[in-house]
Amino acid sequence: MKSCIDTIQDYGLRAIGIGERLLPRSDFTLCEQFTLIGSGMIWNIYFGLMALVTGYFLAVTLALGKSASNPWARKPAEWFIFIFRGSPLFIQFFFAYFFFLSLKKSYPMFDMLTSAWAGALIVLFMNTAAYSAEIFYGALRTIPKGDVEAADAYGMSGWPRFRRIVWPTMMRLAWPAYTNEAIFLFHATTLVFFSAFPAWQQRGDALYYASYFADKTFNPFVPYPILAFYFILLTLAVVGVFGVINTRLNRHLPTERRPKMRLRPNLMR
Repeated sequence: MKSCIDTIQDYGLRAIGIGERLLPRSDFTLCEQFTLIGSGMIWNIYFGLMALVTGYFLAVTLALGKSASNPWARKPAEWFIFIFRGSPLFIQFFFAYFFFLSLKKSYPMFDMLTSAWAGALIVLFMNTAAYSAEIFYGALRTIPKGDVEAADAYGMSGWPRFRRIVWPTMMRLAWPAYTNEAIFLFHATTLVFFSAFPAWQQRGDALYYASYFADKTFNPFVPYPILAFYFILLTLAVVGVFGVINTRLNRHLPTERRPKMRLRPNLMR
């Protein structure tokens, strides 16, 4: 019988191809389940973090495009947001997979897009960009006119005004809602397991391993609570990091006027 330390050394990084290649087949220990499900969380963190970082920049661009007076900038942004917010994420995964599959048949160079690490990430990136863009657009609409007029009075215009007035105010107003979007994005990474995108060499995400143990033991009441435990820890980490950023964004305000972080989880995507 392996000790828990040996199990962690063998399976702790299995999800990224380091350690034992074969999964345990029987006599599963609690340590094995905690270790392998935790190993799979590496992929969930990868999907969520990469989609969040890249999607942020697209979201800001879409929000600015939607608020533009020029229809050539406004209409594409509006339709992008409408399509990705109006359709279920699960359907987007399947549509993207079969689109990438047909693209791969004509152009083999796109082979990587049929893998979860690239194709599923693109879907999450575009989905969170659409939801975040709507949040940022709402914040843009609520920026006090006095702030913009004061910037005009100081002779600011264009990029200096956006960088020093519009963007910081937009972030300050949107950050609590954006925090909830970030939390839900990390939760939504579990849908990658159900999508058509295959796991790379049986090295799947946390739900992949939780489902494996549930199928082998016919007992879902151990692996799935472990999975939930890891996501609760991940949520607390996201709230902590975003709370620090929120405090910095509002550092110029009196303590009593600083907006509080409130979690409002979405029931549906």
